Amino acid sequence: MATTALGAALRHWRDHVPPQAVGLSAGGRRRAAGLRREELSQLAGVSADYIIRLEQGRATRPSPQVVEALARALRLTQDERAHLFRLAGLAPPGPGTVPRHITPGVHRMLDRLAGTPVAVFDAAWNQLLANPLYTALMGEWHGDDLNAVRRTFLSPGSRVRHTPGSRDALRAAQVADLRRTAGRYPDDVPLRSLIAELRRRSAHFDDLWESGAVGGHTAARKTVDHPVLGALTLDCDVLGVAGSDLRIMVYTAQPGTEDADRLALLSVIGTQSLTG
Repeated sequence: MATTALGAALRHWRDHVPPQAVGLSAGGRRRAAGLRREELSQLAGVSADYIIRLEQGRATRPSPQVVEALARALRLTQDERAHLFRLAGLAPPGPGTVPRHITPGVHRMLDRLAGTPVAVFDAAWNQLLANPLYTALMGEWHGDDLNAVRRTFLSPGSRVRHTPGSRDALRAAQVADLRRTAGRYPDDVPLRSLIAELRRRSAHFDDLWESGAVGGHTAARKTVDHPVLGALTLDCDVLGVAGSDLRIMVYTAQPGTEDADRLALLSVIGTQSLTG
């Protein structure tokens, strides 16, 4: 069927990404060594039908969010990602926008941390990627709730246990960090929209924003109330990626403790219930 340069490029990249390279099993008979459309759909959060239409040239104007998700799922390099944006008729994100590209090196590092809860956030605290163990520990988020700051101020239900003091400290740190990000990336439209929404809907956020504080949000020791395993007290570290402003959030337990045993059990049961 007729296609476009965009469709041909997507098919080429999909055919040349082995499932093992993106953390998927290669079991079963496969007609090609690369990813199936259903697998790319799962990784990118884009429907398989839409991927078919893109590859066949029946859809030619994907949104920047879809292009970003496909580039991330295909583990494209920075240059390949920019090429994909141009093929979609879009300008690659400029220096005044929050970097959302996860480099192949960061992907490989996360692959080697499969037994540790790990998630990657951009400088605006949008969750870009989480490994299965992180999702099993913290729960799965969708849509707007993928933004950690938005969740803190607008969406109840976090599994992290807070005292009033620790919650206030987290909120102040997040706002100071977001203000620093806004100063570094003045052309980022989604970031401006997020800040405007939070100022409109949360008086507490607006008060903190008006204070003008600028700083970095780091993590510390946290207690996570898991619905099956109970409380796990873990060290939460936020690692920065030089040159991209990505934040890698890692949860670990002190060896030899009940928390370490529970975290090991979580890696076995994953998102399944112990009573399932």
